[in-house]
Amino acid sequence: MNTWQLPEGIDELTGDQAMKFELLRRSLIDLYTDKGFNLVVPPMVEHVDSLLLTSDSVNEKTFKFLDPASGKMLGVHADITPQIARIDARRAGNKIEKYCYINAILQTRADDFYDSRSPIQAGAELYGTTDTSADVEVIELMLESLNILAIDSIVVSLGNVAIFDALIADETLNASQSAELRHIFAHRSTPDLSVFMANNTLNNASLFSALMQLEGDTSVLSQALELFKYFPLAQAAIKDLQEIDQALQAKGIQASYDLAELQSYEYHTGVVFSAYNENYSKALAQGGRYNGIGESFGQSRAATGFSFDLKFLSQSK
Repeated sequence: MNTWQLPEGIDELTGDQAMKFELLRRSLIDLYTDKGFNLVVPPMVEHVDSLLLTSDSVNEKTFKFLDPASGKMLGVHADITPQIARIDARRAGNKIEKYCYINAILQTRADDFYDSRSPIQAGAELYGTTDTSADVEVIELMLESLNILAIDSIVVSLGNVAIFDALIADETLNASQSAELRHIFAHRSTPDLSVFMANNTLNNASLFSALMQLEGDTSVLSQALELFKYFPLAQAAIKDLQEIDQALQAKGIQASYDLAELQSYEYHTGVVFSAYNENYSKALAQGGRYNGIGESFGQSRAATGFSFDLKFLSQSK
């Protein structure tokens, strides 16, 4: 083995690559701070309980080790959002708070969003309000970030995981079955959904099938209102999307809708969104709502935000 070789999924930037990254990093920080987002630099390592929240996905991607100094289990951050939740909870206020960050993270494996196990996660998060104007603000900021990276022709796709959650709440599935169904939707697998429904009894089988197909322009929101008319939480989720759609259109931003979209982390509770470009095989940036995320830190707060891999996107052109 050559000693200069890096581990699989671990990469670096040098020379012109590093300089390009650094210039973009500075431009993004200027953008975020000019918009009132406070820069934070969370530590690389924390106690495992602080990093995981209740997300199995974050747990699976977190490197863990025993701290020889304290004898406690520590972890290397695989996602910045849990750390922002801790930072926000420590402030223990009720006012709106805004945070931004650009930090290297480490994951045990690459996933559907990050190609590398060592991405540099850039993002912004807004805490303290459930108003859809906050979601519009972070979506706009996400698009401005991609504009700084000279990526245009962006397609914005929105969904709301609360629709799926409303259907799940009306079922009698155990935790394992619910997780399997969520995995099926996260991977948009119609064949797997058919197999699942053949092997499990669902009260709302036809609605799950319909939800899997609900994607397109704003007309799918009207269809969804009719389909889920007996589910108040789903109705509220769809109306949130309609409010956001109206606000985005007023700003000249056209969006498509994928109501079966579920983000990779289970802590999302409402609106989710992603940015795509035809030259890339996966989402460039993504985010959404995670209300109540600070509950394990004693301060349950409404929150919304987005993130992307700056290291990857800075070298994509």
